[in-house]
Amino acid sequence: MERPLTVLRVSLHHPTPGSATFAYVPPQLEHDTSPLLVGRGPDAHLRLQLPRLSRQHLSLEPYLEKGGARLAFSLKALSRKGSVWVNGLTLRFLEQVPLRAVNRVAFSGIQMVVRIEGGTSLEAFVCCFHLSPSPLIYRLHAEETDERESVPQEQPPPGSGQ
Repeated sequence: MERPLTVLRVSLHHPTPGSATFAYVPPQLEHDTSPLLVGRGPDAHLRLQLPRLSRQHLSLEPYLEKGGARLAFSLKALSRKGSVWVNGLTLRFLEQVPLRAVNRVAFSGIQMVVRIEGGTSLEAFVCCFHLSPSPLIYRLHAEETDERESVPQEQPPPGSGQ
């Protein structure tokens, strides 16, 4: 009897309309328990076409918590030239943070929300990708910039309630 896979529901947004940023994003990707690489390189499992993005920018890393019966995940920053913002924390090269049930991530102008729906399989997981035409994050609680250039964060429009 097969065990249900953990599902990562990943919503992605980039502010450039009609860009080719998400040209290589599949609707769904089943993956073993090795790190899932995100970047612009040919070896990235989730390829995003942005010149400021590193070939391997970050990874989603499944692991089994001590005494746990389900996969847990962490996010690890792999870029030497840019940072990754996760749930209010700014990660630099090789820093990582455990993920919660719902996670807000920003890097190189991309906004990403990762929702984890736990399954019981310890051998694989599946990512379901959704491309959002609307911004996913309105207020960053930590600075999300690339080290080479500082980009001021936009404030939400007045009356948006955010």
